[in-house]
Amino acid sequence: MNEANQISQQTKLYGFIGEEAGKSSLSATMNRLFKANNKDAMTIPMNIREDDFYFTLSNMKKSHVNGAIISNEYVRQVVELLDESSEAVKQSGMCDILVRKEQMLKGDIFSTKVFIEFLKSNNVKEIALLGTTPHAKAFSFLSREHNFNISYFNDDLENLMNFTQEMQIQNPDINRISSNMCINFSPFDAVIDFSEMTNFEMVEQFSKLNLDMKQKTQFSPLKKITKELGAFYTSYDDLLVELAKGAADFFDKELI
Repeated sequence: MNEANQISQQTKLYGFIGEEAGKSSLSATMNRLFKANNKDAMTIPMNIREDDFYFTLSNMKKSHVNGAIISNEYVRQVVELLDESSEAVKQSGMCDILVRKEQMLKGDIFSTKVFIEFLKSNNVKEIALLGTTPHAKAFSFLSREHNFNISYFNDDLENLMNFTQEMQIQNPDINRISSNMCINFSPFDAVIDFSEMTNFEMVEQFSKLNLDMKQKTQFSPLKKITKELGAFYTSYDDLLVELAKGAADFFDKELI
């Protein structure tokens, strides 16, 4: 924000769109970052119901909003409303950030890139990746240029095999995870849950880093089981400062 904390015609306006966007501290974190860097910009939390999502995004093309961050619950729905998409969006079927250029919306993925940089900063090499969701696809696609050794886990083995074929993963380490197994993730540097599993009672030990991208308004089975086992857990909200910087950098780059 500017020094007077006021919105002018020159102020860059960004939205954080979610069902309960106002409960997240992401907008406030971004605004503190803007003010610290003397940026005349502001992020506004926008509580948007599912029934109003398409209307809101369609009308953004003619609005004064320059861009938006998309909350987890809408990252799939937004894709069909984009006029232009990055390769990561096309490969994964999700989008979590966009900019308005004239009356067009251009979408990309920023949170996964922040996530990857966090893993690199913690010297992560061996990863257990759970799930075949768009978040898993985004991570698989965007991590290709990094030196990770990824083992793939899912409760549906056929679905997992289709996932690795679709993502063109060479010689994948495929693993089934189910309730009648005893799973030990301690040999891995990180466990990343992008699955739709509702519990992890089959896991006896976790790794030193256990992460998902669930926000505090979402139920996290990974958080529940790691708390029970006394293991370390990292969520979306634990990375708010990094995410705010990643989003701000994206907006700066795209809206030059």
